[in-house]
Amino acid sequence: MNKKTPLLSIIVPAYNEAARLPQTLPQIVEFILEQPYKAELLIVNNNSNDDTYAIACDFAGEFPFIKVLDEPNQGKGAAVRTGLMAASGDYLFMADADLSMPIDEVSKFLPAALGDYDVAIGSREAPGAVRYNEPEYRHLMGRIFNLIVKILAVPGFQDTQAGFKCFRRQVALDVLSSQTINGWAFDVELLYIALLRGYDIIEVPIHWYYRRNSRISPIRDALEMVREVLRIRLNDLQGRYDRPASLETAQHKPAASRNELQ
Repeated sequence: MNKKTPLLSIIVPAYNEAARLPQTLPQIVEFILEQPYKAELLIVNNNSNDDTYAIACDFAGEFPFIKVLDEPNQGKGAAVRTGLMAASGDYLFMADADLSMPIDEVSKFLPAALGDYDVAIGSREAPGAVRYNEPEYRHLMGRIFNLIVKILAVPGFQDTQAGFKCFRRQVALDVLSSQTINGWAFDVELLYIALLRGYDIIEVPIHWYYRRNSRISPIRDALEMVREVLRIRLNDLQGRYDRPASLETAQHKPAASRNELQ
């Protein structure tokens, strides 16, 4: 590996996170400084109307491994896409700004712990995972949505919606070439495309803490996520996830058949 290339890029999408970033960014900075490998942090300001951008820039001015990006298109999917495309690490890790998963759990996602893989997703349901302080209604809402996801799009996984996922760089760039959704179901779309293209996806049990002031509206956003999952299937039927010819190389794994995803 090129020693100038980071092993790890941490991407944090941030929409109106001025209250959280002063608490969570120092934790990420401390984690990076403690590692024996090179890492970078990309904060993507997602059209915030508070001091998110200014706070992120203050941290970037102090630590050269921090980059601040602007994404004017509203939506977590758009922000994550901007961060993943700009990252230079061998492994690209997306993390929620509230750090509901403690940052030191990132080490579970790296090759030293997992071995070879293409995509690793943080799971609150895999054996060994622990949820803290989550209201019952939120847990129930998550399980219902996961059931819908398993039936319509991504079978075989217990939790696709925890905001902590890691991609091999080459895999991320391939999948992002066909990604379309800017809203909450963007990560379901990423996993759907990855499965279509034959990539190995594994679940990593994490410790997860419920944080108040969640950006998710239980009713409105749940309905929107279901609509987006249906759109994923429609996109596939229309051929929108076919790999661009320019990305067809011998190193890609054979694509899964649509029957395998049903």
